[in-house]
Amino acid sequence: MYWEQRFPRLLTNEQLQDLMKKGCPLVGLCDITCDIGGSVEFVNQTTSIDSPFFRYDPLNNSYHHDLEGSGLICSAVDILPTEFAKEASQHFGDILSEFVGHLASIVDLKLLPAHLRRACIAHGGALTPLYEYIPRMRSSYSEEILENPSSFQSNKKKYNILVSLSGHLFDQFLINEALDIIEAAGGSFHLVKCQVGQSSKAMSLSELEVGSDDKDVLDQIIDSLTSIANPDVRGRLLTKETNKFSLIVGKVQENSTKTENDMKRKAGVLILGAGRVCQPAAELLASIGSASSRQWYKPCPKDGFEELNDVHVIVASLYLKDAEEIIEGIPNATAVQLDVQDHVSLCNYISQVDVVISLLPPSCHIIVANACLELRRDLVTASYVDHSMSTLDEKAKNAGITILGEMGLDPGIDHMMAMKMINHAHVRKGRIKSFNSYCGGLPSPAAANNPLAYKFSWNPAGAIRAGRNPATYRSQGEIVHVDGENLYDSAVRFRIPDLPAFALECLPNRNSLVYGDLYGIADEASTIFRGTLRYEGFGEIMGTLARIGLFNTEPNPVLKDGKRPTFGTFLLALLKTEGGDFSGPLKGEESIAERIIKLGYCIDQGTALKAAKTIIFLGLREQTEIPISCKSAFDVSCLRMEERLAYTGSEQDMVLLHHEVEVDFPDDQHTERHTGTLLEFGKTKNGRTTTAMALTVGIPAAIGALLILEKKIKTKGVLRPLEPEVYVPALDSLQAYGFKLMEKIE
Repeated sequence: MYWEQRFPRLLTNEQLQDLMKKGCPLVGLCDITCDIGGSVEFVNQTTSIDSPFFRYDPLNNSYHHDLEGSGLICSAVDILPTEFAKEASQHFGDILSEFVGHLASIVDLKLLPAHLRRACIAHGGALTPLYEYIPRMRSSYSEEILENPSSFQSNKKKYNILVSLSGHLFDQFLINEALDIIEAAGGSFHLVKCQVGQSSKAMSLSELEVGSDDKDVLDQIIDSLTSIANPDVRGRLLTKETNKFSLIVGKVQENSTKTENDMKRKAGVLILGAGRVCQPAAELLASIGSASSRQWYKPCPKDGFEELNDVHVIVASLYLKDAEEIIEGIPNATAVQLDVQDHVSLCNYISQVDVVISLLPPSCHIIVANACLELRRDLVTASYVDHSMSTLDEKAKNAGITILGEMGLDPGIDHMMAMKMINHAHVRKGRIKSFNSYCGGLPSPAAANNPLAYKFSWNPAGAIRAGRNPATYRSQGEIVHVDGENLYDSAVRFRIPDLPAFALECLPNRNSLVYGDLYGIADEASTIFRGTLRYEGFGEIMGTLARIGLFNTEPNPVLKDGKRPTFGTFLLALLKTEGGDFSGPLKGEESIAERIIKLGYCIDQGTALKAAKTIIFLGLREQTEIPISCKSAFDVSCLRMEERLAYTGSEQDMVLLHHEVEVDFPDDQHTERHTGTLLEFGKTKNGRTTTAMALTVGIPAAIGALLILEKKIKTKGVLRPLEPEVYVPALDSLQAYGFKLMEKIE
């Protein structure tokens, strides 16, 4: 049937998902209205006569062409009437034309039968008396008022009251009588809500804000409306056809001088830390209520949810200048100087907001969390939930607050995509056979223009240390341990079928086994692996550089006692070429590669040559003095990598996250391969570059804060984004924002 946004949907996606989880036998649906996103929310496209079907899978919210894939079959042919036989249309038209000619020639409406006379809306270019309520209601609900609510606010009467009328308001034209009473007394009205009954037995509902500058006049209007309402049904909806209506009256409100901005639901968010991740988070939150946010932010004012119109953001940093740079060009944001070790100042700023986002180093989160507990404010972080944070779970529940951790990329989006895929399989009675997850921050292919095919958007020390951590995973039922010394050498070449242009490899990422327990698949998955993605060749080069000694953290003899050797001298010492220089035996790439092989750091000529090219690219042959701050080979390597492997102003980074889940279905003995992929590139806008890493960490954290502000996350305590309450709306928001989340089942 015909549908407008003011009516409730016949079937929402959420309702359909709940039904299907409970075993609803619905197989297909034919929507002849073809209202896109209308009364049946999942209908997002029309179909054609030649290709009349598409499939919608409510369990993973995915669409499939024609009869491919699984899920409901849907037909939504928007030109379906053209399939009627031509003779049927001709026959119907012939009969109807006899009546149309007669009706159109009527001069006096009184000559029409009563039922046709009452159905005549306009005659002679004007609305008939029974339908004069239409322009009166339209004028109180105009597009101008919708687009500019402040114009209505300024014209509001001093005293106002909300009046709810229900009954056969339109088919028996009782609305005319009600509006006559209001206007005859000198009052005004504004249509707040209108629901029209869709059949002769259904009732309609209209909510009017009735106003007057004289309270006695307002009282008179209410008395008159009450007198024509059925007193036996006042305060409830009618259940049978009647010529009266029921009336519900609210409280009289005296109009103040508040502006439209004052009337909005305002919220406050404090962001601690002014690093790269902060800017996209602050920009997103501060945009709520603006025209730009309407492109992706779709508030859902359901029962128990709150719609946000305005969010004020406070960005706090130890250095005020850093915070000011973050909020430059962002309206509705304030920069402040704050040392989180200053408990009084920290509590002062936390008390001014509803939610805190901590983008500080993980060691600082416990300080912020304790202050949030004290002031009963919710907290979001993008960091792992460590033991110190986990122990706050009971305290957070008692305080009635939510501490949402791991709301970034990895951890964060990886959890959400994984749990959506795993839960979808479990709902369909599948068992997880294997779970493989790969994630990496990389240069875009165009920016991977050095021998290592890698760049750093901040200090490389953390990334180099991570490459020296041991790893554990499960493969085909066997537990595999890789020690830190051999991690780079364990890199395995890897391809994503949907992204064949990317020549990748993956390195095991710490302890993958904990994710078996976290995701509830420890007892069913024979393979559980999490890997870090790099371009092909990264591991073998870094492994060679590590064996040469470039990542040693112990004090280096060449750098002690205040000596300031050159980078070239330092490298000669590492390659044990005492008394030599780079004009002789180590002049070029080949000679350095030969030396690397001779010393046993590498046995493959090709790998040794790549390592030699990297050494030269990093400037480690240059006769420039090493800064006094460098005490170890690790310090020297970090310094050179930060200088030589940095992004230029026009270069983009890239984030790639890929899950592969193999699912067995014992009932019908078949296996499915589920994949989920996120590919995101850095963006440059108005000369300002935001990295893909900053976007994919900052945006999820900001969305986590929004979900708490909207009360979509109701669970209290210390949480990760592992439950549908969090990951379903969060993934929806990420996709609406523009993140490309690709899912596939084979």
